[in-house]
Amino acid sequence: MNAPLSDTFKIQLLALRADTVAQLRAQRGGALGRAETAADALALASDDQASADAQRDMAFALEERESAELISIEAALQRIADGSYGLCVDCGVSIPNARLHANPIAMRCVACQSALEDGPIRA
Repeated sequence: MNAPLSDTFKIQLLALRADTVAQLRAQRGGALGRAETAADALALASDDQASADAQRDMAFALEERESAELISIEAALQRIADGSYGLCVDCGVSIPNARLHANPIAMRCVACQSALEDGPIRA
């Protein structure tokens, strides 16, 4: 991948990282950690316990998803740094730029990603 194109993806990934970090901070109530946020949500819940538990579980699930996304963004930035960005980690084929623009953290070509999602074929 040429340098200008890789710089374009790096800018896109850095913006995505900043947005994700902002979302995590907002979910945590600023600088609060996960435990403090959960305690606050539990203390402020005016609904019944089941509703409070559901809200807490949803917040944890969102945080886990965004934390995983941050890890994927950092991995993509590392691939840019080492020159392997845009190559499928499984088969080594070039990932189309359109796919990378749509999903800049993509690490597999469509065929390998589909095979991964489909899992092993059972007889």
